[in-house]
Amino acid sequence: MNLADALMSLNPAQREAVTAPAGHVLVLAGAGSGKTRVLVHRIAYLADVEKVDPWRVLAVTFTNKAASEMRARAGTLLGQAERGLWAGTFHGICHRMLRQHAPHAQLPRNFQVLDQDDQLRLVKRVMREMGLSDEDLPHRDAAWFINSSKDEGRRPEVLDAQGQPRRRLQIEIYQAYEKLTRLLGVVDFAEILLRTQEMLLTQREILGHYQRRFAHLLVDEFQDTNAVQYAFVRVLAGEHAQVFAVGDDDQSIYGWRGAKVENVQAFTRDFPKVRTVRLEQNYRSTGTILAAANAVIACNSERLGKNLWTDDKAGALIEIFSGYNEVDEARYVVGRIKASMEADRRPSESAVLYRSNALSRLIEENLIAQRIPYRVYGGLRFFERAEIKDALAYLRLANSPNDDASFERIVNTPPRGIGEQTMQAVRQHANAHSLSLWQSATSASLAAKMTGRARNALTAFAGILQDIRARLEGATLSDAAEHAITLSGLRAFYEASSDSKAESRVENLDQLISAAGSYVFNDEDVAAGLNELESFLANAALEAGDGEADAWEDCVQLMTLHSAKGLEFACVYIIGLEDGLFPSGRSIDDPARLEEERRLMYVGITRARQELLLSFAESRRIHGQEHFAVPSRFLKEIPAELVREIRPRLNVSRGFTPAPRAPRMQLEEPQTLFKLGQSVKHASFGRGVLVSAMGSGENTKLLVNFETVGPKLLMANVAKLEAAA
Repeated sequence: MNLADALMSLNPAQREAVTAPAGHVLVLAGAGSGKTRVLVHRIAYLADVEKVDPWRVLAVTFTNKAASEMRARAGTLLGQAERGLWAGTFHGICHRMLRQHAPHAQLPRNFQVLDQDDQLRLVKRVMREMGLSDEDLPHRDAAWFINSSKDEGRRPEVLDAQGQPRRRLQIEIYQAYEKLTRLLGVVDFAEILLRTQEMLLTQREILGHYQRRFAHLLVDEFQDTNAVQYAFVRVLAGEHAQVFAVGDDDQSIYGWRGAKVENVQAFTRDFPKVRTVRLEQNYRSTGTILAAANAVIACNSERLGKNLWTDDKAGALIEIFSGYNEVDEARYVVGRIKASMEADRRPSESAVLYRSNALSRLIEENLIAQRIPYRVYGGLRFFERAEIKDALAYLRLANSPNDDASFERIVNTPPRGIGEQTMQAVRQHANAHSLSLWQSATSASLAAKMTGRARNALTAFAGILQDIRARLEGATLSDAAEHAITLSGLRAFYEASSDSKAESRVENLDQLISAAGSYVFNDEDVAAGLNELESFLANAALEAGDGEADAWEDCVQLMTLHSAKGLEFACVYIIGLEDGLFPSGRSIDDPARLEEERRLMYVGITRARQELLLSFAESRRIHGQEHFAVPSRFLKEIPAELVREIRPRLNVSRGFTPAPRAPRMQLEEPQTLFKLGQSVKHASFGRGVLVSAMGSGENTKLLVNFETVGPKLLMANVAKLEAAA
């Protein structure tokens, strides 16, 4: 390809960045502004115009996919001339350096790299040799502490326990782990970066070699660099290399895993005479969507500033839907998706985004009911998540003690000192006497052969199951789920964990309680002789096995907002926009975390090309209890003239601009004999209020909030409701 023609295809800001003269350059690339294009053209410009040999260029990004795309596109522009170019992830580049200089990094030439599972096994081994178990400190927490310390460039000897026993234990495990990895000659992912950085700082000859080789460093997604990655760029650049950093401080959303948005601001201080270029023309979204994104992110104070714009038309208004509750919200969103498909929009052009993956459950249920193919992007469907399967296994075992699969799953989950040796004895005893594992574990004859520690651990586990079983008698489904989650120790285990996924796991467990509370016990299961708990457990197993599309299918995408970064869709639905959910409860009172949550909202908004729907529920069942919700503060930051509200609330705190619905998207409201909000009576549950209705004809379901038993989802044709006086 002719480079001159390629440069003419760029817009003025892109061209300014690509052709910037010698020196350091910071490119603030807004969402959808063509940053990859700029990076690739910069490489071509250096080679074709500045006559820089490609082998003197180092291009670093964050994913192997992005690195491969960069190399391929550079090859298209340069032809064979791109050979010799180093383009890869931080980990890939550093791993390459370590392989070439292993002895200087105190590593054997054939050193092995530990993946996440390998690392966890090694941490377990270290803790076991120290006489520690997961009850002293979960091994995942220990691994998280090790990795986060390395991301900050800190070895155990420089860490201070700060008078905290837990932190002191973490440091001791880190020390023992490091000693073992050095003895074995292995490195984990975080170690690859830290060991390379230390090698460059201590081996001046090696550092000099790379500083002389790389005259130009190009760094993508600069806002996502952590402390070690930023330090690596600084030391490799030295006094002479030119750094071309591309990033967007408004899209820095990975602070929880060590990324430092401050690195973007520090770049202009730490490198001399930095030239800043802003890419603000967006090629993805409509003017209305961009105006909303600009308004929201403008509320952040710590930003370098830019304003996205487009030559495209303003497009449709952003719609804000206020559901009566989360059931109503999910029904409406899936109804909109179905309507768009009937208007010839492909399923894959729609995406449902949420702050917490616990919110996917009701969307999944409605998609399954409507037979709309879907995939949970980068994650598991609700009933396939480990913590959900654990909680359900407790219920299964409490209901059916001879369920060996459930016994195996939860006997040491959360950890309670029942190891493989103890389990082997339980299995052998069960086989020898034709017993189930539960019968074997609770038999007096086996207990007599066990050590005191093993016997006590099994006795404690048996006591937990007996407590859960005792609570099942007469309990509602939601109470049964709550008892299983609490008495098993699952909730306490995750609440005490510092693992990055722990908060999400607790939210999922709460969502399971809500799922149990709204479960409809159908006539078919009654006829089959199942009780309500057995029906719920069977339904969960079926939902875990059906409904999700194959990877190649054209299907609706469900994902967290974090997973959505870098993707785009014609129509985006962001659900659960309530204070405490998004922004999360932990962020509301922390200005720095709140600003990161707002950046996450900005990322979500800018995923949409043509249509954007934002939704919240006026009440939501959390932890088995109904709570009145407060609409997210982010909704109030969108100018009223950009939105229209669907089903306006009676007491909206900040009025949205009402407008007629688009004809092709209008949904048929279910027809019932009652009005929403009307008082009704049920023969068994007594008085209640009709909260919402969904479906049509014989499939109409009614959600009624009863005075005595709380919310119940009922089939309209069998509930036999009467109007209450």
